[in-house]
Amino acid sequence: MTPAVLRSQAEGLRLAGRAAEAVDLLLQALALAPTDIDTYLQLGFALQALGLHSQAAEAMRTPALLAPDSVMAQGYLIHATQQAADWQHFEADLRALRAALAAKPAGADDEFGMPFALVALPHERAEMRRAAELASRFLSRGLQRLPARRPEARERLRVGYLSADFHAHATAALLVDLLECHDRRRFEVFLYSHGPDDGTPLCRRVRQAAAHLVDVSALDLAGTAARIRADGIDLLVDLKGHTAGSRMAALACRPAPVQATWIGFPGTSGADFIDYLIGDPVVTPLSHAADCSEQIAQLPRCYQPQDRQRRPPPPPPRATLGLRENACVLLGANAVYKITPPLWAAWMAVLQRLPTAQLWQLSGGEQADARLRDAARQAGVGDDRLVFAPPTDPDTHLARLGAADLALDSWPCNGHTTTSDALAAGVPVVTLQTDTFPGRVAASILHAAGLDDCVAHDPAGYIDRIVALGQEPAARQALRERIAQRPAGLYDTPRLARDLESLYERMWARALAGEPPSALAA
Repeated sequence: MTPAVLRSQAEGLRLAGRAAEAVDLLLQALALAPTDIDTYLQLGFALQALGLHSQAAEAMRTPALLAPDSVMAQGYLIHATQQAADWQHFEADLRALRAALAAKPAGADDEFGMPFALVALPHERAEMRRAAELASRFLSRGLQRLPARRPEARERLRVGYLSADFHAHATAALLVDLLECHDRRRFEVFLYSHGPDDGTPLCRRVRQAAAHLVDVSALDLAGTAARIRADGIDLLVDLKGHTAGSRMAALACRPAPVQATWIGFPGTSGADFIDYLIGDPVVTPLSHAADCSEQIAQLPRCYQPQDRQRRPPPPPPRATLGLRENACVLLGANAVYKITPPLWAAWMAVLQRLPTAQLWQLSGGEQADARLRDAARQAGVGDDRLVFAPPTDPDTHLARLGAADLALDSWPCNGHTTTSDALAAGVPVVTLQTDTFPGRVAASILHAAGLDDCVAHDPAGYIDRIVALGQEPAARQALRERIAQRPAGLYDTPRLARDLESLYERMWARALAGEPPSALAA
């Protein structure tokens, strides 16, 4: 068999959950074509599926060396090293990615732009737009626009949401309460699902919240767009953006007169076929408009909805979680790939100033955890100060969060659902607000919750705020009491639904009047 055939078969095996067999085929393919970039990338994906992140990073380095001008190769490499917590070449790898992105000709569509990798790395807003534009052009190649559909006034606006995540997933957990609050007298809601029905209570809630659930998982991009057009959707909202399994590119066919993106990806889509980016004054201030391909549409409060039903039970005893009863437990609940060397240095500085504190970090797997332990030792922090939380089901995870005293947000990419989860569990969160969308999400959530005093604006302030709260149990308790009141700015989902519907009506009014999309301030 040819390397291309072996690679194709291996990809099918990996997607079917047979990654070990995929590795065998990919090694055969590399024996036949030892410089084939795509085969090395597929090998990296298969190794990641097996939890072998260090080996995956090694596999990804070869394409980056073979194709230094490839944004995709450089992006997959640094994302793989971040998943492995391997920072040996962090600065050089980041420079290589940014250089490859800067060198791309305007209008290029020859490869994926890796915006998801860039989200968790230091970057400028203009760089994210450039990466997103490259990705959107690449993903939408060959797709034909449907004949233009003229907007027509109707009694109920037909709103469609497109996602693979209408199941036990973070997006569904955030969205379900809002879907239930939609005004069915004025809005007819369609969910277009290209993900699984996992039978969970959350999945059932989501599916019952909409008037129509349309399974498009068996359709391709053009078929998905055709189905949406056939249903007469007026306003289509993509909920995935540049994340795994996205079908945002179906919007390139222009199935709906008005198209927007929301929640799934913290940044611009870079797509000339998406009209609006839904945000709020914190995550998408109008001063950032030049770095968005869409028009900014602002909700007056936090753009990220919450589920009022998410009230976890009391946490289990600390001893069962490997935590000391008398420690100040600092929670790191974001994925390991969001931990950069500057963030880790800040956390180590905190631990040095809080000698009784423990850092309770979500496990990134055996290899990444071992590297983080080594990095802690190099900073003079002993093994007993670092505890890893193993993977578990969402309900158990949410319940255990309450064992922490304080949650440490990540930057330059904040926690999104992670921040909401901590607050739902009654745990205060300290964040650092940056100048990009992914670095402003937690600030938006905390502002809505009335916790602006937990938002820092530089690393020194971030460290000082954590240390101050770590030293003052009474101050932490006061924050917990404020969180326990379920502040309306964050948890008034019916009001958020009305605000969102008002935003939809403003978008639709412009379309009915024949006016182009325009920035919609809160």
